[in-house]
Amino acid sequence: MSSPTTNTTTRAEYCVVACAEAWRDAGEILASPMGTVPTIGARLAKLTFAPDLLLTDGEALLIGDVPAVGAPAEVTEGWLPYRQHLALVATGRRHVMMGASQIDRHGNQNISCIGDWAHPSRQLLGVRGAPVNTLNNPTSYWVPKHSPRVFVAHVDMVCGVGYDRAAAAGPSATRYHRIPEVVSNLGVFDFATPGRTMRLRSRHPGVTVDEIVAATGFPLTVPDEVPYTREPTADELRLIREVIDPGGIRDREVPA
Repeated sequence: MSSPTTNTTTRAEYCVVACAEAWRDAGEILASPMGTVPTIGARLAKLTFAPDLLLTDGEALLIGDVPAVGAPAEVTEGWLPYRQHLALVATGRRHVMMGASQIDRHGNQNISCIGDWAHPSRQLLGVRGAPVNTLNNPTSYWVPKHSPRVFVAHVDMVCGVGYDRAAAAGPSATRYHRIPEVVSNLGVFDFATPGRTMRLRSRHPGVTVDEIVAATGFPLTVPDEVPYTREPTADELRLIREVIDPGGIRDREVPA
């Protein structure tokens, strides 16, 4: 497949669009993006193809406008106390996009430690809310630096629950469990395979399939034809550059 026509779209902007697609036609659910690029993506979705998406100020308020990254909201739609937030989580009415220090081919995610649990070589964030997120509402992942150290054969500790472990736990674990997509600085991945293992869905322009396979530490399902991640429209680029992230913070997370 030939490469798209050369333009000024940056890798970070392709990643923003790919993250935004996680919330396409999501309806009135709560978006919980973690990281700069997912945050821009959620706001882009809200301003374009997912107008009913609920956004927060990152604390306890539902916001009614879409401010630039780092700017305060000017419109408040409602109050989201912790109890109500947990109610949204527990009933599948939230779609969170988390980070992953490690992720395996089944979608198990680790953000707690690297190495043996008894004597880890690195202490990370801790389990946090990953098990509750993954078992109770759709959870996607954002990885700004795709490498075999992140995409691993086996995670050192399971924080976010993957498809294999959810299935083993039974219906109570699978009712709301869903991993719509994994976005990295190289491409977009999903689990649309018979065994619910990771599949390459698209690659960002300028990236080859061989580069992605080499940067992945487990066998990746690769279709015969791998499309490029879709181009942002002119209006989407305007919103990203002029409205949502005029300071270009996205390029710090994914350098050009």
